[in-house]
Order: sequence, then structure tokens, then C-alpha cells
Amino acid sequence: MVVQSVLATKNDAPAEIGHTVQDCGGVDTYICSPARRISARIQKIESNKAAIRLRQREEDSLTKADKPVRKKQRLNHHKQKGIAGNVQTQLVQDEGILTGVTSNSDGGTEHTEKLKGEDITEEIETGSTSKGQVGERSAYAMVTDTIRAFNKHYLYFVQVEESRCKKDEDDRKKPKKPKSKKFVQNQDATEEKAKAKRPDLKALSKMMTSNTILCPQKRIGSIPGIDVGHQFFSRCEMVTVGFHNHWLNGIDYIGQSSQKEYPQYKLPITVAIVLSGQYEDDLDNCEDVVYTGQGGNNLLGNKRQISDQVMKRGNLGLKNCLDQDVPVRVIRGHQSSSSYVGKVYTYDGLYKVVKHWAEKGVSGFTVFKFQLKRIEGQPSLVTEQVHFAHGRIPSSVSEIRGLVCEDISGGLENIPIPATNLVDDPAVAPTGYTYCKSIQVSKSVVLPTSASGCNCQGSCTDPRNCACARLNGSDFPYVHRDGGRLIEPKAVVFECGPNCGCGLTCVNRTSQRGLRYRLEVFRTPKKGWAVRSWDYIPSGAPVCEYIGILKKTDDVDSNPENNYIFDIDCLQTMKGIGGRERRVGEVAMPSLLDKDDEKDSGPEFCIDAGGTGNVARFINHSCQPNLFVQCVLSVHHDITQARVILFAADNIPPLKELTYDYGYELNSVLGPDGKVKQLACFCGAPDCRKRLF
Repeated sequence: MVVQSVLATKNDAPAEIGHTVQDCGGVDTYICSPARRISARIQKIESNKAAIRLRQREEDSLTKADKPVRKKQRLNHHKQKGIAGNVQTQLVQDEGILTGVTSNSDGGTEHTEKLKGEDITEEIETGSTSKGQVGERSAYAMVTDTIRAFNKHYLYFVQVEESRCKKDEDDRKKPKKPKSKKFVQNQDATEEKAKAKRPDLKALSKMMTSNTILCPQKRIGSIPGIDVGHQFFSRCEMVTVGFHNHWLNGIDYIGQSSQKEYPQYKLPITVAIVLSGQYEDDLDNCEDVVYTGQGGNNLLGNKRQISDQVMKRGNLGLKNCLDQDVPVRVIRGHQSSSSYVGKVYTYDGLYKVVKHWAEKGVSGFTVFKFQLKRIEGQPSLVTEQVHFAHGRIPSSVSEIRGLVCEDISGGLENIPIPATNLVDDPAVAPTGYTYCKSIQVSKSVVLPTSASGCNCQGSCTDPRNCACARLNGSDFPYVHRDGGRLIEPKAVVFECGPNCGCGLTCVNRTSQRGLRYRLEVFRTPKKGWAVRSWDYIPSGAPVCEYIGILKKTDDVDSNPENNYIFDIDCLQTMKGIGGRERRVGEVAMPSLLDKDDEKDSGPEFCIDAGGTGNVARFINHSCQPNLFVQCVLSVHHDITQARVILFAADNIPPLKELTYDYGYELNSVLGPDGKVKQLACFCGAPDCRKRLF
């Protein structure tokens, strides 16, 4: 468990003055340190030892019959490994009240809550929700959970499609008997039709049939949990949360068949439009938009009008919005190579239809025009949000503002990691550690025997014949797309190792290829150093490994300067100890789970990145993170010494801070006096628990 924590107070506490550190340039510098993070790990170690001694003295003074009954208090903090992939949440509207129904996919108890109006984003009372418990959830969390569920289904169908293509390729290589010309033509047509199947549409269909669409009923106005600037990476994502309920049409409207549900309106009513350049007559001046109605254009995609438009469906819905003063959600689509559909869709806010007319279009056919004006008082949508923030990403080192170190790895990583500081004056670089890109092993640690590996050659392709794939439930945990992506979080991932016959390009070595994205360490006003990416990171992609010195947990000293200890608690998570949320999926080594949970003394090993580590040591905590922790076994199969990899839980836009949940259990840290200690959290997430522990 990483204990690098956010500051306990909003004001930076003074650091120890006058210690010698080494900067990125290799020059010893005597500085007055800025406020540093509080080491919850070391506090816990010291306080827990004192608390144990105190309790021992108390209990030694009592007879066995006189000993009080105490509530069991775990002394070691831990990482909660479960993420939203295990949870399905649906937002249902009933008489103006939004009801969130959250259920665990492993058959857990459903939780129902009602959210009224502004209360849907109401802050959670400090300390009210603890790890492993289903408590109140904001609309933002429900939106995130729904999109994560969609991404999981999407990657699953990507894997199905990749398997089908591999089978087709293998079949083409086999000699075949001649077939009739008609049969060959029909077969070619069938293959082309199959190739046209899209994993995103299959994922959307899966969510529809399983009734996990967040807002299945169309809603006028804003959608809770989706603010101006929210980015979707496909139209299917918008459908899953009920933001725009059609994956193809640019106009989403409430039809006349729903008149009983909307008696106060004359239907149809348009609820949302997508500006994506589909029509040749569109005109966009940011705050004012002239939108071309639907129909009559060439569906092959050359945007040319081939017939007259008709005042019905979405066109009539926009006219009725003008007549009844109904707002319309406007989404802007922009070309982006990062998205698997080639576009990113950004929510621009609510607009009012102020005028409409008919005219002859560029191609000579009648088109309807609708002028929309943005409603005042909404947050402005800056150019960087629309254009995916590329305008703020430097193209060279010389363009980086606040640069204090060109590469904190000193050339060890295949991609430089710059550090910037626009907060401190004078600006300082991250110091006090040695960069390392691979795990170092303490002298007291005995490494396990290497795994035998698989007999595959070149690259593992058939999960039925791959020994490593069989350990993962008889399938590969990754897909090839985007350089390798994990389909969903697992209890543990078994990768191919040094004794396997495959090479580094094997999909089952996805986490072993080093950094793939341009990362930056930057200084924040309240949380010390942080990490962000200059590149878009797709969900399921490995971001980095947590690197440091592998130690026995009992050998970790109580140095108050060390804030970077990560307990390897994969076994405890698999067993669901201490409120940890188990992950779905088969466990390849059930013998690991046979030990008595009550005798568990906590993680046996940890990774100490205090004096030696990589970029992962700078990644901050968040109660609603965009990364998740995944234990991976490759060289050996000892889960107590698993590798710790941080994967993307969401599709992460450029320049968004990377975070993961440090996983403290509330009230798990005791002071020297035996009393519970508390540390405030300032991650700023809508569902922030307000306390780190």
C-alpha cells in the first residue's frame, strides 16, 4: 500500500530546514524545503507499535476473566483492489426524483438511494463511507461506473473480434478445395459484413439487454454528473449514460409516442444535438450555432445533400423547442486519432433555439436551418477542452513552462520525464531519491523459484495451448489494440516470463514493455508533486510499474522522512480480508486461499520507493481515481511478491492528473496513545471521503 499522502491541512506545514539533497543536475544544493507530505505509513508503524505496547500493558494487568471485549482493529492499512468494473449502477427517474440502484456483480446486496435536485452532488459527510462498503454515491460516480462497464464490454468484444480475425487468417493459409464462383462471392460478402461489426455497438447492445443504461428515459436539460467540458470517446458512450440516445443520428428527440410521459410539452421535443460537420451547410461561431436539420444528406459520408429535408422528427423537435422555450444539449465532435471512432465529443452546455428557416442548400435542395444561442451563466468551454488540450502541450523541451528538470529518469526510461514547477519561488526540482526503472531486492528477501512458463513460439496466440493463458482462466487478459490493454481488473494477472518461448511482442507481456506515454511530474499548490500525461491514455492501458526496493514488511524502518511504502497485499485482497473488495474471476491457485483468514498478519512484503524509485512514487491519491492497481506475476508465481502495475481505469485525456486510491481503511491508524488518528483528504473528487484514513 502506498502511503504517499495528501497534506493533512490546507496550509503547507513547514518542512525540516537545512537538509542536503541532490537535484536532477547532480549538484548538491542546500535548500529550505517546501512543505512535504505527512508519512501516514511511518506514523502508522510508530503509533501501532506504541499502541500494541500500551494494550499489552493494560491486558497484562487484568486476569483472563477480567479482560474487556474489544472490537477487532486491523493495525496494517491496505489497498482496496475492487473497482467499478464489479459494480453496476442505474439512475432511474421517478416523479422528479433520481434513484440510484447499485448492485454488485457477484450477487451482493443492492443499495438504493434517492437524490433530489441539487442533492445529487451533495458532499458526503466526513468519514461516512469506508472501504468495502456501499454508501451514497454521487451522479459523477454513477456516470464513471457506467462508462467503465461499457469499456469493459467493449474490450471483451475487441478480443472476440481479434480472435475471429486470427481464425480467418489461419483459415486463409490452409489449402482449400475450389468452390463455385457463386459460393465464393457469397462467402466474400459474408466476411465483409462480419468485419463491419463494431465492438462498441456490441458493447452498447450488451448494456441495453442487461438494463445497465444509466438514464434510459430521455431527459430534457442537463444530465446529473456530466458537466460542461465532459468528453466522450464515442457516441456509444453518450448512449450508455443517456446523454444522447442514438449512436448515429445527430438529433436526439422525444417522439410523440411518449406524450403520456411528457403531458406538459407538445412533442416531438429535441433534447440534444451533435455538431460534427456531417452537413455541408453547418455554421459554427462558438456561442452562436446555425445547425442544419436532419435528413436528405448522403449517408456514405461525403456530406452532400441528395434530397429535400422534411419538417418532422428531430427537425420538428427543434422547432417545438423554439416555440416552447426548451433548452437543448449541444455536443461538439472533433477529429481525434486517440478515439477508436476517430472523434472525441465534448459537452458544450445548454443552448436555446432562437430562429429557424428553410432555404436552398449548397447542393440545391431544401434544408432547414436552426440558429441556437448558448445560455448565459454556464462555464465557458475553452478551446483546449474542445481540441483535446493539444494547444497546451509543448512540442519541445524549450517550450515547457516552469521546467526544472528535463528528465528525472536521467535517460533510464525510453521516454524522457520532465519536471515542472510553477508553484515554488524559487522553483525547485524533485530531489532526495535515486531514479531506478527496475525492482531492487533487499538482502533479507529470498526470491521465489522462476515459473516454468509456456511452450509457445514467437507470440502466444491460442489460449487453449498456452500454459500462462490457462492460469488466467483459459484466456488472455489483454487485447492487442492500442499496444495492449487489460480487459478488466483481475485478482491477479499471469503474464509470460523469462522461461516462456514467446518474445517481448507477445500480448501476454503487455506490462513489461516500459513507459508508453509522455509523462510529466509537476508541482501542485496543496499536494506536493503530481503526475500527468501529455498523451491520451485509453482505459486498460498500463501506465507504469511501482518501482522501489522489495523488502520484508517487518524490516521497514520507522524513518519519518519515508513516505513511499507500498504493501503488496494481493493475497489479502483475493481473500477479502479487512473489508477489501474481491475481484471477479477465477483464481488459478486456490491453495493460496486455504489459510485461515483470522491468522493473517498482513502483507509479508512491500516496495520501498523512499530512496530509490521511479515516476510512480509521485502519483497522488484520489477517492475517485483514474488509475487502478493490478498485481501481476511473470517471473515467478509467488503472489506475496507480485509486481504492482498501475493501469488506466478510464479513457484519460491529455494533461489530466493521474491518480489512484491509496486504499486506507478509515479508522485503521492508531496513535501512540491507542486512539484513532485521522488525516484529511483534499483530492477534490465529488465523492471525496474527506479523510485519507
